[in-house]
Amino acid sequence: MGEAADFTHSKKQSLLLHEHEEKHFMSSDVVRDIIMGVSDGLTVPFALAAGLSGADVTSNIILIAGIAEVAAGAISMGLGGYLAAESEADHYTRELKREEEEVIAAPDIEAAEVADILSRYGVEAHEYGPVVAALRRNPQAWVDFMMKFELGLEKPDPKRAVISALTIAMSYVMGGLVPLSPYMLFPSPAQAVIASVVVTILALLVFGFAKGYFTGNRPIMSALQTALIGALASAAAFLIAKAFRT
Repeated sequence: MGEAADFTHSKKQSLLLHEHEEKHFMSSDVVRDIIMGVSDGLTVPFALAAGLSGADVTSNIILIAGIAEVAAGAISMGLGGYLAAESEADHYTRELKREEEEVIAAPDIEAAEVADILSRYGVEAHEYGPVVAALRRNPQAWVDFMMKFELGLEKPDPKRAVISALTIAMSYVMGGLVPLSPYMLFPSPAQAVIASVVVTILALLVFGFAKGYFTGNRPIMSALQTALIGALASAAAFLIAKAFRT
């Protein structure tokens, strides 16, 4: 009877979880990489093009310099994302090995740490005792529990470094082409810079709004902040170029 009751309870829980759809937005690493790549891709080439426009160079020169910057920036940021992901994976591996050794060498201390973690969630001693005992019977689950709840570390995706590098690099290129596109259409730098400002500010507003919406922040405020940062960067580059030219 007890086993049948447990089976029925487990089946009921599975059905409830299947029927319940979580509405929370989980900001993944990929989303973070896209935000990073597009944000810098829109801002840095925008500021560079504005600065060169202030120096009164031709649209062709601005376009060549801009494309070179986008290529270099995409490679640099992609490499940075790769190294960061690799560093996180190495850190996880070191901490995992340390936890595995501690579970074997000092099981009583680790069990006390499990009890302490559970007590922070309001679990009483007579309630967490069986949980601690169950984890001690399953060393792998014990180590996984400590990695997640003691250290706050999730097992990284083995392909994370490559995916991060490609995502950031491609997002940077996509963002960088926006402020440069007017220089492909207008031979006059004066016309191109005005078009670039309009197009890029609109892109920054849309991107900032989407970023705020999907990350759970205030979309309108996020849009205004993102556009303001891009506008300030380009204005500073333009004015500095003008100042040195005169």
